[in-house]
Amino acid sequence: MNIEKIFHQFQHHSSFVTGEELTSGHINDTYLIKTQQKPYYILQRINSSVFKDVYGLMNNKVLVTKHLRSKYNNTKEYQTITFIPTLDQHYCYKDEKEGYWNLMTFIDDSKSFERVTNRNLAKEAGKLFGSFVNNTHDIDVDQLVETIPNFHHMKFRFAEFDTALKNASEERKLVSSDEIRRVNLLKEEMLTLDGLTETGQIPTRVTHNDTKISNALFDKNDKAICAIDLDTVMPGIIHYDFGDAIRTICTNADEDEKDLSKVTFNLEFYKAFTEGFLSSLTHITEIEANYLAFSSKVMTFIMGLRMLTDFLNNDVYYKTKYDTHNLDRARNQFKLIEEMNLHFNQMQMIVKEYLK
Repeated sequence: MNIEKIFHQFQHHSSFVTGEELTSGHINDTYLIKTQQKPYYILQRINSSVFKDVYGLMNNKVLVTKHLRSKYNNTKEYQTITFIPTLDQHYCYKDEKEGYWNLMTFIDDSKSFERVTNRNLAKEAGKLFGSFVNNTHDIDVDQLVETIPNFHHMKFRFAEFDTALKNASEERKLVSSDEIRRVNLLKEEMLTLDGLTETGQIPTRVTHNDTKISNALFDKNDKAICAIDLDTVMPGIIHYDFGDAIRTICTNADEDEKDLSKVTFNLEFYKAFTEGFLSSLTHITEIEANYLAFSSKVMTFIMGLRMLTDFLNNDVYYKTKYDTHNLDRARNQFKLIEEMNLHFNQMQMIVKEYLK
């Protein structure tokens, strides 16, 4: 493909020098475009196999980033991604091979982390993701599409699990029998947030939906400055963003660690993230706050459920390196829930402390 040619389908008025592919993403193809003068750019081909409504996805990202920019221009505390329109005034360019591309400015002098190593990073991430939710509270969610339908919908994930279980080999069902039992025991509890959302007790908001630490950019002083990877920005509930961040930031082990004795919960990072998150929020209801700590377990469970489902389906979704890789991942997540349960009263008290 001709990256330079695609780059010049956008309104940037810059001279192309090089296009370097970045390998950190798992879904889209991403290139750093260096030009004769800054700013540099990020050119990205959207995976239309994963994201079926590419134009709806781009509408979500542009609408939300413009809204955030109008808020952040007043405080200067955070930055947001700027998307560049195409020559024909769209935000997505379709090439001759049915590839869909978007272009955004590169945020200079920024860095990201794969793991949280100290409480300051946890707190800064909390402030950033809390600010994202808080400053988009006044967007009409009906303007947004679901870029991945049912992404965090527990009933849907249980239905997928039930189908996988019916079709799974006896061998895979036998080796994962303890995990299958665990899923069924936790089912009623894990459907709680779905029920509260469906009855309108928990409001639907604009949420990021993928709040792992690598989706936060930091400056040279380790201050969080921008939330990135906005493909999953869509209607959701605040618990998706809080819970998934806690799942990824507060574990002391990698997601596929097989030695479950190493899978422990970092309460200090939880406290720091919660402090940062709630310090950024002025718009949160009492019932939302009551279920923040609980959402950590829910979002961890839903990932374990998806990994177990994929194992029963013979590993068709997640990339695996060996036969029981997905099963080991699921066991890892379920062990993390056990660790959260050990600290759960403290987790709830920490939320109450920082709400004040």
